[in-house]
Amino acid sequence: MAKLSLFERRRQRVRTSLRAQATGRPRLSVHRTGRHIYAQIIDDLQGRTLAAANTLGGKGTDTDAATRVGKELAEAAKKAGVTTVVFDRGGFLYHGRVKALADAAREGGLEF
Repeated sequence: MAKLSLFERRRQRVRTSLRAQATGRPRLSVHRTGRHIYAQIIDDLQGRTLAAANTLGGKGTDTDAATRVGKELAEAAKKAGVTTVVFDRGGFLYHGRVKALADAAREGGLEF
């Protein structure tokens, strides 16, 4: 078996702990690149994406853009009827843009 990177090991550790916590709740998954940030709410039981938001339409790679994505995602989640989720940061550290997105989603009404 090939040695996993630190990122992949973190991602596996987060996913494993989320499975124990989820109890049927949808998962708020975050993906970050150097240029954009993406977030989606996924129902793992049905294998469907319930809501999604990203920075592709607008400018910005900073925490302000991540805050906008978090607010947009919270609004889309309300329309889809989702109020509680589990936060899946993947292998990304809970810091900077990921934290800004999570805080904005909480302010928008999502509970996690």
